[in-house]
Amino acid sequence: MENKDMEKKNEKYIPNIESRLRHTYIKVPKEIYKCSGISIFEKRIKSLLFSTDIAVIRNANADSVMAVYPFTPQISISQSVISVSSVPCFIGVGGGTTTGLRTIYMSLQAELMGAYGVVVNSPIKDDIISKISELIDIPVIATISSFKDDYKSKYEAGAKILNVSAAMDTPKLVKQIRKDMGDEIAIIATGGKTTESIQETVDSGANAITYTPPSSAEVFKEMMEKYRK
Repeated sequence: MENKDMEKKNEKYIPNIESRLRHTYIKVPKEIYKCSGISIFEKRIKSLLFSTDIAVIRNANADSVMAVYPFTPQISISQSVISVSSVPCFIGVGGGTTTGLRTIYMSLQAELMGAYGVVVNSPIKDDIISKISELIDIPVIATISSFKDDYKSKYEAGAKILNVSAAMDTPKLVKQIRKDMGDEIAIIATGGKTTESIQETVDSGANAITYTPPSSAEVFKEMMEKYRK
């Protein structure tokens, strides 16, 4: 009890300025802010909102946005996300079905539109990572989806950040990467849906956490239930 009392005493008061109208706001779990963060262009990023829903992006308090989606990357989608977001955006540019020159050109377009980094899928070849990293001046973020992925070769090819998304194995994979590559490698990891899984991922050594927010439909459902009461 004494330690908790000391922690509360040492915490600085944070003034909170709220909107008169914006009461429905998506807040990322506080456990995320226990990680170290990654400094990108002098901005410290700990939380990444995994969404392309512009209404959700505009009404969430995450440090940044990870706009990765299961369709062919399109400039119009990237442009919409970047133009609406008030925080740095990391844009998916393919690497699986979409790869080669298209992924390289998408990366350049993303940088020119103001992206803070580009995210490539786990099947991408090392030579494409090398060509992207030589062309653009923002970090390439390589997705690592299983223990079978050669994360060392992706890093050596030019990826500045590893994005670990291995479902239930994410914390274990983060620990393995830390063991193999040391503390200096920057790691983003998927935190899962519970505070327990997020804390486990933070404890495993992730520098930043990707958070999947509730959808607009889910938020709207909660709102309508309140209205009915």
